[in-house]
Amino acid sequence: MKIHEYQAKEMFKKYGVPVPEGGIAFSADEAVGIAQKLGDYPVVVKAQIHAGGRGKGGGVKLAQSADEVAKVADAIIGMNLVTHQTGKEGRLVKKVLVEQGLNIAKELYLSIIPDRSSAQIIIMASEAGGMDIEAVAAKTTERIIKVFINPLLGMQSYHCRAVAFGLNLSPAVIKPFVVMLKNLYRLFIEADCSLLEINPLVITTEETVVALDAKVNLDDNALFRHKDILEYRDLDEENPLEIIVLI
Repeated sequence: MKIHEYQAKEMFKKYGVPVPEGGIAFSADEAVGIAQKLGDYPVVVKAQIHAGGRGKGGGVKLAQSADEVAKVADAIIGMNLVTHQTGKEGRLVKKVLVEQGLNIAKELYLSIIPDRSSAQIIIMASEAGGMDIEAVAAKTTERIIKVFINPLLGMQSYHCRAVAFGLNLSPAVIKPFVVMLKNLYRLFIEADCSLLEINPLVITTEETVVALDAKVNLDDNALFRHKDILEYRDLDEENPLEIIVLI
C-alpha cells in the first residue's frame, strides 16, 4: 500500500525523524492559513499524489509571500499532474502540503528496501540526492552506497558508520544522522514497510539533518497488524479495477 508524503512524514515524526514543519491543505485559503502559522517565508507548496517526479511536473513550488502561496496553491489544487510515474493520463491533485523552507547545504539520497535475492535488508544512500536516482545508479554506480543488514541480527552501529562515512558527512552531522538512521530502520521493521525512501535528505547550513521528502510503501499482507496505518489508504489514488477491501 502506498501513502502520501504528508502521511509518511507523520510516521517519521512518531519515530523521531526530523521533518519540516507544515500542514495539509485542500484549498488555497487553507494553504495561506498554514503558511501564516509557519510564520516565515519562503514556504514550499507540494502536490500530494502517489507518484514521484512532482517537481518536474510543476507540482512543487516555492512561495515568498501569502499572495504567492494563494496563487501557487490555487494553480496546483485541481491540476492534472503528469509525471514519469503517472503515465500520460496524469493524476488529479486534491490537496497540497505546505512546509517551511530550509537553508539547504547538501542534498542526499537514502532508502531502505528488502533484498529477496540475499534475504537481507539494504540501506542505499548517495551524495547525489535530489537527482534522478535511477539514472545515477545506471550511469555512475560508484555513487551508490549499499549496506546489507541481516534482519535476524538487526542494524548495528557499524552499519550506520558505513553509511555516514560513505556520504562524507562532517563530524557534527554524523551523530544526528546515526540517530535518525536507527529510527528509520526501526520504523521500517515495525511498520512492515516494503520501501522507505527519502529524496532528498538534506543537511542544513545549521548542520541539522531533515527529511525533506518522504516515501513509504507498506506490505499489503501485513496490514492486518496495522489498523492505524490502514486508515491512511487513499482510494482516490488507486486504480478502480485494482481496489480491494483490506480486512
